[in-house]
Amino acid sequence: MEYPTLNELFDQAVREHRDRIALRMPIPKERKRGGGIRLVLNEISYERLGEMAGRFADALRELGVEKGDRVALISKPRAAWVTAFFAILKVGAFVLPLDPDLQTGEIERILTEAEVKGAVVSGLKLDSLAEIKSRSLPELFIVSMDRPAAENALFLDALLLGRKPAETIPVSPEDMAILMYTSGTTGNAKGAMLLHRNISSNALTALKVVDLSVNDNFLTIVPWYHIYGLTITLITPLIAGATTTYAPVDRNLTLVMKKAHPTIILGVPKLFNVLYSRIMDTINSSAVKRAIYRAAPTLMGKIIKRKLFGKGFRFFTSGGAPLPQEIAQGFRRMGIGIMEGYGLTETSPVLTMSDKFAPDPGMVPFPGVEVRIDNPDESGVGEIVARGPNIMAGYYKNPEATAEVIDPDGWFHTGDLGRMEEDRVIISGRAKNVIVLETGKNVYPEEIEWELATIPEIEEIMVYEDVRQGAPAVAAKVYPNWTVLKEQGITDPNKVLDLIWEGIKEKSENLAVFKRIKYKDLVTLVDEPFEKSVKLDIKRYKYKS
Repeated sequence: MEYPTLNELFDQAVREHRDRIALRMPIPKERKRGGGIRLVLNEISYERLGEMAGRFADALRELGVEKGDRVALISKPRAAWVTAFFAILKVGAFVLPLDPDLQTGEIERILTEAEVKGAVVSGLKLDSLAEIKSRSLPELFIVSMDRPAAENALFLDALLLGRKPAETIPVSPEDMAILMYTSGTTGNAKGAMLLHRNISSNALTALKVVDLSVNDNFLTIVPWYHIYGLTITLITPLIAGATTTYAPVDRNLTLVMKKAHPTIILGVPKLFNVLYSRIMDTINSSAVKRAIYRAAPTLMGKIIKRKLFGKGFRFFTSGGAPLPQEIAQGFRRMGIGIMEGYGLTETSPVLTMSDKFAPDPGMVPFPGVEVRIDNPDESGVGEIVARGPNIMAGYYKNPEATAEVIDPDGWFHTGDLGRMEEDRVIISGRAKNVIVLETGKNVYPEEIEWELATIPEIEEIMVYEDVRQGAPAVAAKVYPNWTVLKEQGITDPNKVLDLIWEGIKEKSENLAVFKRIKYKDLVTLVDEPFEKSVKLDIKRYKYKS
């Protein structure tokens, strides 16, 4: 089957949905009366988005960008990010999206390796890019989304003035669209080469699986420089003619939820964990609500949905990290659906997805994607491998790394462990993280983390292999939830550790004995949240004992 290019899908969406709203971006504005700040949703139509992308494409061609060139995009999500993304594609170049929180040295290494011709950045990254240009990339052009204070960059808005939209340069579904840097949990990141068909096949499949229409209104907290955010929360709704609202996780998130009237909310497990905890706290604080919840949980769910999101709300979608089953089933019990997806940057990203009201754990493969378990052990656990139109072309300038993950038959080796139960994939964890005990039993850290992360006093947890009395042992590093602890009046680290240890012992009753953390001295508190990769994975190699 031949899939369309992203340019074809975008141009078609602009033609068919010109007057509809494509994007809503929350912007704080000062009140005219009484002072203070009010939140407004800035709306951009499909026609306006198409026009801005076309104008910027014309500017990029004038700057010398040609088919096959690389242009970096470094900013938090905003309307200019989307304009630049589609403009780069329209000139036949491919986009290199980067997390703006990366350090200058990290950005420099990636831009140098990719031999980028230019970079479109937020004003906050101008100094870093100017430094990189002077040191490593003297021919680099820099376009700022914000008015630059110095003359070291071009201003995006000024480049758009007086231009006519450029025609789209023809590209093939087999041409590269995105160079997305991945991993980073084991050291230097690798550039996954994603073709137009990789992304379009995944987005078109998601459109059908999730049953999207022009009436849907996405609300996402997942940034677009993350492949889950890009494919599922930006490209998929746009090709459906739907509306996407991006909202960062901050104090305004609840207000944005109410103002946006979303039909679908897309986020990561941490968001749904916090949301579920707050909902249950609200229910438990009232005898009437507790009675309604016990007698008719779906009625309580309807009340919650209408109050928080509006009457058009349909369901949640979670991705980027494993969703605890306790949270998923808790929402479903109230009649609030939640779909969970699994995939990687290299798979564009979705490989499997659960139904909104799945009664059992696990996810089924996306239509058109083959998934199997390679070399399963006696319990059926082996490496998850996949094959399909969404699998990357390889790692940029790294044939050795490519050969390690894509075999001659086209199967991509994920490095994740799992087993099959009927048609469902049950994920166990990362192969490289497995703890092998002296009994020969395997312990998967992620499985334990999923269980213990539901302890209210734990903000983040990393389970790893330590040594106790000369033998491998299951241990954990914990970043406490200081907000919860301070509400309880607990600030002394020793008392915090005591409380968390009691919680670990209680939750461990749900784990096989050999998987448990056996001793309190194997739990260590850390002072700061764990450093993470763009995929939100903890960089475990930085925290080994």
